[in-house]
Amino acid sequence: MPRSSCIQSCFLLFLAACLPACTQNASAPAAGQPETMVVLGSATPVPLAESPRAVEILPLNKQSLAAESPQDALRQDSSVFLEERGAGGGQADIVLRGGSFEQTLVLLDGFRINDAQTSHHNLDLPAPMEAMDSIQVLEGAGSTLHGVDALSGVVDFLTAAPARDSLFVRAGGGSFESDEQTLLAAATRGRWSGRITAERNFSTGFMADRDYRNEDASAESWIGTKLGVTDLLFAASDRAFGANQFYGDYPSWERTKGWFASVRQELGSHTVAAFGYRRHTDDFVLFRDEPAIYENNHIDGSWQSSLRRTLNLPAGALLLMGLEADGDSIQSYNFSGGVRTFALGVHARNRGAGYVDLDWNPLQKRWNFSAGAREEIFSGGAQAVFSPELAGSLRIADTLKLRASGGYGFRIPTYTDLYYSDPATLGNPNLKPESAWSGDLGADWTPSGRVVLSITGFYSQQHDTIDYVRSATVPNPNLPASCAIDGKQAVNTWCATNLNGLHFTGVEATLTWMPAKSQTVRIAWTGLHGAQSALHGLESEYIFNYPVQNIHAAWSVGLGHDVVLTNAVELVQRYQQTVYPVWNATLTHDAGRLRPYLRLSNLGNTGYQEISGVNMPGRSIVGGLALQLEK
Repeated sequence: MPRSSCIQSCFLLFLAACLPACTQNASAPAAGQPETMVVLGSATPVPLAESPRAVEILPLNKQSLAAESPQDALRQDSSVFLEERGAGGGQADIVLRGGSFEQTLVLLDGFRINDAQTSHHNLDLPAPMEAMDSIQVLEGAGSTLHGVDALSGVVDFLTAAPARDSLFVRAGGGSFESDEQTLLAAATRGRWSGRITAERNFSTGFMADRDYRNEDASAESWIGTKLGVTDLLFAASDRAFGANQFYGDYPSWERTKGWFASVRQELGSHTVAAFGYRRHTDDFVLFRDEPAIYENNHIDGSWQSSLRRTLNLPAGALLLMGLEADGDSIQSYNFSGGVRTFALGVHARNRGAGYVDLDWNPLQKRWNFSAGAREEIFSGGAQAVFSPELAGSLRIADTLKLRASGGYGFRIPTYTDLYYSDPATLGNPNLKPESAWSGDLGADWTPSGRVVLSITGFYSQQHDTIDYVRSATVPNPNLPASCAIDGKQAVNTWCATNLNGLHFTGVEATLTWMPAKSQTVRIAWTGLHGAQSALHGLESEYIFNYPVQNIHAAWSVGLGHDVVLTNAVELVQRYQQTVYPVWNATLTHDAGRLRPYLRLSNLGNTGYQEISGVNMPGRSIVGGLALQLEK
């Protein structure tokens, strides 16, 4: 069947199913389902209903057929804005509550994934989506418990031990010659359980030099001993993609590869030790067909270790104490005309931290309170950073909970911020770490088992924000000293610098409504207002990329025989730009051995950009079949 006819048929089926319904979302677990636990922003996992922080839980374990990548699930949170550079789950930047794409900490099972070379690779996740159980998003500062880079929030991609033997195989294809395959095998034997997962997807691209090929694999095992559970994870990824227009008006090409290994060991019921190592490489070619003109090669590695212990105190209080040590390094070179020179150079840095957190949760569960503090020390004589945090909640009725939190977040510059330079960009080795005080006040209302409403107001005041500024035409006396080459101002060149005077005020609201047992409606909205008083006539590269309005509305309905139709619309208005809608739909069969699926993206064929100058794909369709075997 021609692609256009196939899309039209699916579109008519979609409309027919939509006629009797409205729009929708899901949040609270139905009766009989296990309680959702939050691991972010608390000393130990707590029920979502008792968390004093603004946390979003996004399940993945039963949605792999409906999602192309974990980024698709993140879009359900309207306070998250993804700056994707195309389809396939390739390179994407994540923005939380208006902060820059560099101000969000990305974790995998609590281990840091943030890239020391450049934050453009923070979502270069080593593990396949099918290996993940859920995503948790902490909105607001999270540096007290989670450390550096958690300035505007934390995103943790979580795996979980399998409960039974299973085999999952999936294959599909669609528009732009896209193709995708997945293999997952899980087993349990007494105290041991394990899972191996592999996936790949590729496409010739929707325009010239926008092809991609992504490959990921992971192996994870859990074993119970007298000490406690041992969790071992190894994951690797290889991504090659046409980077046309990604970093300017160039037909570029890029390939990233990496691997990640970690071990987490329980030492009794109150102590956990962990160690992880990540290696990542980035090969960038400015002109794809003539790589000898200009090529970058970056190799960076990072290690992390932690020791955490909890103590039960009287009256329902819990004390968490932790120590952490981390380090990263880079080797980075340019190749131009066959000559190798330093790009970012060869560098390394280390840091250590200690933190405490007191959580007080009385048995009545009418209120809770937490207070924490962290001291982080950097190598090379840099000053230490102190990060406090307070949070609490009060349940004034069985159906209504009030919550508030405030804290301090900070981020250190990437190696690109510090040392990168080309004809259009200048790094700055004298950059200071950036930081922010932020706070929020919210309410969660559950008038019935079918309706959940959450509203949060938030504020963030940033200091020494790292950005790139320029004067496009003439010299400007306000340009920082870093914008000079041989003692002269560099006109029309982006220069890394620290800015002050940036703050954000916003409101986020989420309504989840289950009009019937088989239907869920979810509407999420975030409105943002930002102000920057320190530019003095200069242009900014990143500060004004945030969305002032972001709405995500989704409706999911069971059509019988375990067939689920999901209809989602995202409305986005970036700062001083026109609002654009993106309409997606999925049709999946979520039970039985054979599970067909269909994903329709950008049904309205909207022309839009999430990053200025980088076009996103138009209307497309992907379909396939999965085989699920369980014992």
